Amino acid sequence: MDKAELVNRLKIDREETASSGRPLKWFIAIAVVAGAAIASYSLGLLDAIAPTAEAGPLPVETVLAQAESSSSPGDSVLDATGYVVARRQATVSSKVTAKVIDVLVEEGMVVERGQLLAVLDDSIPKARLKLAESQLDAAKAALAELQVNIRQARLDLSRTENLAERNLASQADLDRDTLSVDGLMARLSRTARDIAVSERSLALQRQELTDMEIRAPFGGVVIAKAAQPGEMISPVSAGGGFTRTGICTIVDMDSLEVEVDVNEAYINRVYPDQPVTVALNAYPDDDFPASVIATIPAADRNKATVRVRIRFLERDARVLPDMGVRVSFLERSQEERSQAPGQAAAQAETLPGVLVPASAVSGADGARFVWVVENQTAQRRDVVVADSVGSRVRIADGLADGERVVARLDAEQGALANGVRVTVVN
Repeated sequence: MDKAELVNRLKIDREETASSGRPLKWFIAIAVVAGAAIASYSLGLLDAIAPTAEAGPLPVETVLAQAESSSSPGDSVLDATGYVVARRQATVSSKVTAKVIDVLVEEGMVVERGQLLAVLDDSIPKARLKLAESQLDAAKAALAELQVNIRQARLDLSRTENLAERNLASQADLDRDTLSVDGLMARLSRTARDIAVSERSLALQRQELTDMEIRAPFGGVVIAKAAQPGEMISPVSAGGGFTRTGICTIVDMDSLEVEVDVNEAYINRVYPDQPVTVALNAYPDDDFPASVIATIPAADRNKATVRVRIRFLERDARVLPDMGVRVSFLERSQEERSQAPGQAAAQAETLPGVLVPASAVSGADGARFVWVVENQTAQRRDVVVADSVGSRVRIADGLADGERVVARLDAEQGALANGVRVTVVN
């Protein structure tokens, strides 16, 4: 072997080394990436589990699925929107212009009929009352003086008459004493009338003093406080913004009713005492029983509507003035549904399916579902929706009468999943 061949054998083939080392480098890189991914997934899973364990059960509002009886009101024949209004509402003001000394009510306070609401400055009425009392006392004193003068004048007349019978007094003396008595009697009559006028003036001043105390004309709830101590109040608007025209506004909550505008083309579907369900915009899942009071016999030519008044059959503290409502006029009247207890029990039958609020159902057509609460856990249940009844829907299949479902799904569906622990808050 010559020297050149020996040198060639001792050389390192760099291309062979590079090609044989490349797979090892790729293997190391892949192992590093996979390890990082596994670690990240493990940490993320722990982070996801930890808050759930710390957060505890998810609070939810629920309702019971209920079967509908055939004795219940019929389907809606007309829907309309309107507002809650108070038939008895008053802004309490004063009879006179005066300065407010004290206001004894605040918004939300319940007041009774005759309760003191505010006190006005009574310094001037008190002074006028004292003046009227003094005038009455003076008139009574003048009357007493006249009565004494009349007695004296009658005595003088009697003496003159005796003297005239004995021709010891002239006719002129007799006439003078007679006219004196008549004059005093006239003054007595005028003074008596002055006393009556003074008494009436005194009563008026007492009433004005009483009017400095503003009292509730009826029982209700204060919804607005318009005046503060130190401000001027007047029964008429004085302009300039420095004079108030009222102390507060009171609403009789027992007089609340609903007013809706019905398109004149459908007003023939509305009649007195017609059963109605009212759903407040603030509580869309709750139906309040009501009935039609009357249809206002006048149409609005600009809107082509007729106003309808509706009464609540039951008082509910959640109903407040000026709330927006959705009204469903039902098909059958209360008279048609009124039966003897035995007949009602005999003819009542359960319609297929159960009723739940529309907000409890989620999903699109063909894939509707609800969340059922079982053993304090949420379970997704696929259902079949048959139709709508007011603000509720009838579930034809998938749900049984008496099962508890999550009511407000829109707010909670993002956090719900099968098996998630829940706690019922209502």
